[in-house]
Amino acid sequence: MMGHRKQGVIRLLGILFAVVSILIVIGCKQGAVSEKPPIHFNPNMDSQERYDAQAASRFFADGMVNRMPVKGTVALSEGYEDTEFYFGKTADGKVLKKAPVPFTAEVLKRGQKRFNIYCAPCHGRTGNAKGIVVNRGFLPPPDFHTDKVRNYPDGHIFDVISNGFRNMPSYKHQIPVADRWKIVAYVRALQRSQNASAQDVPEEKRAKLALEK
Repeated sequence: MMGHRKQGVIRLLGILFAVVSILIVIGCKQGAVSEKPPIHFNPNMDSQERYDAQAASRFFADGMVNRMPVKGTVALSEGYEDTEFYFGKTADGKVLKKAPVPFTAEVLKRGQKRFNIYCAPCHGRTGNAKGIVVNRGFLPPPDFHTDKVRNYPDGHIFDVISNGFRNMPSYKHQIPVADRWKIVAYVRALQRSQNASAQDVPEEKRAKLALEK
């Protein structure tokens, strides 16, 4: 009985030793140059049924893989000649001081909606850098009502929205160009609201405000 058990243990140790030896050999071969293709258990993403550029084709009548673009196709590098609108910079790369769009009531209303969706969680609805995300421990962004931020050119604010800055990510994929400028307009309105003077109040309303005081 004991002999059979001892033989079983020895056999088990032998198998274990063989497995470990195989793993060591496999491990040593990792990183070695080989002309054999790697083993892929799910090759769908590696071996796609596609054509290579400039290759021949038996599908198209002219035998060519490359096709002419569909009528009306615009390349990514084209259509952005208006650098002021699309990039917030002049043709020679200088940041725009003033936005290339008028700050109308309609623009401000749209800017407010986009601001409250994308910006307020961090910057706060008044731009005081006390949004809900900050209240939960996130690093606070700049306060819009400091002299430094008030003196930023409109193009700089547009660029920050587009490309991000420090902890702030880029929002160019979430926010269209036109809406970015509307957010810039609304930021200026917020800054004006927190730093307004009597001269900013329409003349016909000043008397009413004086009476209310």
